[in-house]
Amino acid sequence: MSKNKGARIVITLECSCRNLIKTNKRKKEIFRYTSTKNRKNTPSRIELMKFCPACNEHNKFKEIK
Repeated sequence: MSKNKGARIVITLECSCRNLIKTNKRKKEIFRYTSTKNRKNTPSRIELMKFCPACNEHNKFKEIK
C-alpha cells in the first residue's frame, strides 16, 4: 500500500515577464522554477521574487497550474 499524498505539493513558478518584449543579449524563453508548498498553510497561489536568466534581473514568479 502507498502512503497518502500529504500536505506538501510540488508547484511550478513562472516568470511574470513572459509577455514583455525586451531587447537584451539573452535567450527569449519562458523560465520556470519548481518548488513545494504546504497546501494547508498557503491555499492561495504564491508569488516569489526570483532571478530570471532570460531577463537578467530579479522578477516576480507566480504559481501556475
